[in-house]
Amino acid sequence: MPRPAGNVRLKAARLAAGFNSQQDLADALTEHAKRLGIRGLSIGVRQVRRWESDNPPWPQPDCQRVLAHLLGQSMESLGFTPPWGPESHQPDPVRRTLVAGGVAALGVAVSPGRAVAAPQPATAGTDFQAVTRSHRRLYWSVAPARLHPAVMAHASLGCALLPETADSTRRVLGAALAETYLLAGRIEFFDLRQPSAAHDTLLLALQAAGAADDALLGSAILAHMAFIPGWSQDRDGALERLIAARTYARRAPASAEFLAWLDAVEAECETRCGNTRTALHLIGHGEDVLNAGNEHPSPEWMDWFSPARLAAFKGNTQLLAGHLPQARETLLAALEGMSPGEEKQRTVVYADLAAVEAASGNPEAACAYAGQALDQLAATWYAAGMDRVREVRRALTPHQHERCVRELDDRLYDWSTTVSALSR
Repeated sequence: MPRPAGNVRLKAARLAAGFNSQQDLADALTEHAKRLGIRGLSIGVRQVRRWESDNPPWPQPDCQRVLAHLLGQSMESLGFTPPWGPESHQPDPVRRTLVAGGVAALGVAVSPGRAVAAPQPATAGTDFQAVTRSHRRLYWSVAPARLHPAVMAHASLGCALLPETADSTRRVLGAALAETYLLAGRIEFFDLRQPSAAHDTLLLALQAAGAADDALLGSAILAHMAFIPGWSQDRDGALERLIAARTYARRAPASAEFLAWLDAVEAECETRCGNTRTALHLIGHGEDVLNAGNEHPSPEWMDWFSPARLAAFKGNTQLLAGHLPQARETLLAALEGMSPGEEKQRTVVYADLAAVEAASGNPEAACAYAGQALDQLAATWYAAGMDRVREVRRALTPHQHERCVRELDDRLYDWSTTVSALSR
């Protein structure tokens, strides 16, 4: 018998907000009530446990206000069914929509005990999943601004279909919907540089993974959510999400590659926060995990990581730590180990090699690598890659009157590149 999922939407919102336990949320709600001027409101862990049960009671008005304000969602979006019924048009005074239509539609889909209306055939899950797989492959070749609307439209379809499925079909479709939202969140964060939108979309992905009861996919989503605070140097926020990601990974058969990727994500966040020694230790642990291996295969949706990608993480950290000869060697090995289809990551490695040469006082070599990165960006846009190239150009300021740097500027600021960069 499958174990009860409980109120997966409130659980997802709690984890996304960085509260790893029910006690953490209870304490935060009590403290937040004081800030809102609500006196005498004390919320205990038993109350939170009831809210996260299969049939959560409708919160009292003051609790509604604190919950909605702290977690940024309406009561229905957090998995609560109002006493007047889910189909009523009575307004919710604290309703806030994260993504137009998405939260409301997914909210209905994962409502505890909700009856299935107009059941879809058993093929609905696999048919929806087939399109999700196609989008996953297209990510590596299609311009992100073109792919993103199609992915979000597909997610909207999944939200509409999920309430009409049950049992294994529901699990297949829910997992594919979670992957679809994960892809959309990746595009928003890495390609379009929209961290706020990415957070909201990844929260929807986490809710869908909860509906599918897919712990490994939930772990991957939480780890991606850690990038958002990590890149803004919020170390505590990143680590909270990574603790949750590792917890979920322990509940599923996680491959060595997946576990090494979690080390790489944490290393990236530590590097962004200036802790390169800790980051290099984490990468070393990830290398050991990869070398040891285990009997579990990686999920097919995990197409963003490989030993070459881990080497790329390591080379960037060595660069920022000032270990320039080691960084050059590691990055060249990463470039050699990449397979066709990894063009976006190749752009980042070219840019990091350019940064190594700029820091080593070799402007011509730096400009040559930066030019290769721009060649790749012209074929496949990647905002993270362009950010690295611009960092290289800033590092070349002492050499800006040299011919190679001027030629780089001519390429960096031509019409197409300038408009593409400034439009994102």
